[in-house]
Amino acid sequence: MWPVMACFSIGAFRADAVFVSGLQRCDAPSAGQVRQAVAAAIRAFGYSGCAGRVAQEFGDHPETAVIRMRWARAVARAAFADSAPERGRPADAGGWLVVRPRLPAEQASDSPGAGRRERTGSVAGGEG
Repeated sequence: MWPVMACFSIGAFRADAVFVSGLQRCDAPSAGQVRQAVAAAIRAFGYSGCAGRVAQEFGDHPETAVIRMRWARAVARAAFADSAPERGRPADAGGWLVVRPRLPAEQASDSPGAGRRERTGSVAGGEG
């Protein structure tokens, strides 16, 4: 089995950070408060720490976690709406998780025929 490499958008990281922050929906946080909470959560837990806490919450309380994540995504999107996307990268696709297999080094090369192996014999060991 090949290792899997996940590619998250910046919007997904921000939503995870809002999710694990102390912000509450009833507080109706401003864009500035959301930005500060995102920065604080990422400093405190890191990107993978935020994702891990989100996963734990979805495992422990899936009904409430879904509701909180919808709110977190909406709040993060609104708070960072005026942020320009990174140069050379597409705009946030709504936090989709894209999973791609990680190729071994010899197959990841851009040279033609990379990763191809010539057959030297049959599986049984005879000439083929």
